[in-house]
Amino acid sequence: MPVHGDDQPAELDVIAMRTILTFALLMLLKIVSRIFYRFEWHWVGDVPAGHRWQPFRLVAILNHTSLYEVLLAGGPTTGFLRRMSKRGVVPVASKTMERPVIGKLFSLVAANVVSISRERDDTWEKVLRSIDPDSMVVILPEGRMKRADGKDAYGKPMTVRGGIADVIETIGEGKMLLAFSEGLHHIQVPGQLFPKLFKPIRMRLEAIDLETYREQLHREVGDAQRPESAFRKAVIRDLTARRDRYCSADFDPAEAVAEFKNGRRTPGH
Repeated sequence: MPVHGDDQPAELDVIAMRTILTFALLMLLKIVSRIFYRFEWHWVGDVPAGHRWQPFRLVAILNHTSLYEVLLAGGPTTGFLRRMSKRGVVPVASKTMERPVIGKLFSLVAANVVSISRERDDTWEKVLRSIDPDSMVVILPEGRMKRADGKDAYGKPMTVRGGIADVIETIGEGKMLLAFSEGLHHIQVPGQLFPKLFKPIRMRLEAIDLETYREQLHREVGDAQRPESAFRKAVIRDLTARRDRYCSADFDPAEAVAEFKNGRRTPGH
């Protein structure tokens, strides 16, 4: 009779090797992006005190414009990337995962990369089941890329999808990091093979307490007939408003910090 416990050391070795490979890849991306690009990242809202790149439970990157967003690895601390390699859960579209080179690259950007169909099916349920108390989920809430005309590949407006509401409900306590990208079309437009070098990568960052955020939106929803659907719509409205404000090239980060200090808080605080 086989002893299943004998397989455990081998399985742990595989996990350890994947962690090392993922961390090495993320560090390589960090070094390369730091050499060839200039990072202009600013905090908005309630700027975290002390260690700003704290152990976030959820990271949402808004204004998805390019697969070259792997260059964003140049922004966070080494500790954040190490946590990605050990605890990261990243849903990636099956269309991207099926690409020969890009698919292999994206399969190693986190400890657990889940291929999804972009529908609320078993692939999305697999993402939700992958979340444990130590996970850090990194998600692109719009679910598809913005093209040069400002719309998606089908000519439709870029909207936030409701999947992030499922993640917010699934995760318990902790912090959420909203990363508002100014976009990477000045570096690479979808369909363009090689990126332009020595360009700025601009991002605004906002740290939010998940439990407070969730409770506030549930209060706004109130006694809706379909509370789950109403909560999803409330999340979409709020994140859309934040994205449209903070991702704009005309936005001044100092303005948001001043508003917060003066008590004029942005939507959702």
